[in-house]
Amino acid sequence: MLRTLLLVASAASAAAFAPSFGTSAVSSRSNAITGMKMQSVLSNRAGKSKAMPFLSQPEKLDGSMPGDVGFDPLGISTYFDLKWMREAELKHGRICMLAWTGCLVQEVIHLPGEAFSKKLALDAWASAPRGGMISILVAIGLIEMISNRFQLTATDMFANPARVPGDLGFDPLSLGNNPATRAKYELSEVIHGRAAMMGFSGVIHQMIVTKQPIIYSLLHWKSVDSSAFKLGGAAAKLGY
Repeated sequence: MLRTLLLVASAASAAAFAPSFGTSAVSSRSNAITGMKMQSVLSNRAGKSKAMPFLSQPEKLDGSMPGDVGFDPLGISTYFDLKWMREAELKHGRICMLAWTGCLVQEVIHLPGEAFSKKLALDAWASAPRGGMISILVAIGLIEMISNRFQLTATDMFANPARVPGDLGFDPLSLGNNPATRAKYELSEVIHGRAAMMGFSGVIHQMIVTKQPIIYSLLHWKSVDSSAFKLGGAAAKLGY
C-alpha cells in the first residue's frame, strides 16, 4: 500500500513540471501561427501596388499625396512630374464636379432666351452663341495662364518646390486651418473629383444614347430602340 502511494505521488510531482497543453497554450500557439502567416503575406506583398497587387509599386507613388494608392498601370508617373499630374487631376476633378452640377441645374433653371431654354445640357451647349462660347474659352485660358504665371508645362510649373498642387489659396471658410481637417478635406476632394470625372463621362454618354435629361431619365426611365445602335437582328433577339 505504501509503495502504491509513493508511485502515485511521484507521478503527480512529475506532472507538475510537464508542458501544459491547455486552452491558453493552444490559443497562444494558434496566435503565433496566425502572426507568422500574416508576416508571410505582408512580405509577399512588399513592393506591390496597393490598388493593383499583381503589379509592382510605382517608384514615385509612395503614398505621400492624398488619395495615392499606387494606381499607375501605364507607368505614366515615371515620365512626367508627379506634382504636375496632381495639378491636372485636381483641376479636372473640380471642373467635372461643377459640370455634373450644371447638367442637373440646366433641367430646372434657365437663362432668358430661346437658346438657353433647353433641358438637355448637350442641346443647350450646342445652341449657345459661338461668340459666347469662345469668350468663355478665352477667359478660362487667361485665368489659367495668369494664375500659373505663364508656367504651364511639366518642366516649369513647379520650379518653386514650395508650391503645392492645386493650392490656389482659396479658403474663405478657413476650413484648412486645422492640419487634421485639411488632410481630411484634401483626400475628400481627390476622391470626389475622381468620382465626378467618371460620373460626368457617364452622364454625357447617357444623354447621347437616350436623348433624355438626367433627372427626367431617372424618374421616367425608358428603354432605347435597339435599331439606334445598328447591331442587327441578333442583338434585337437578345433584348438589346
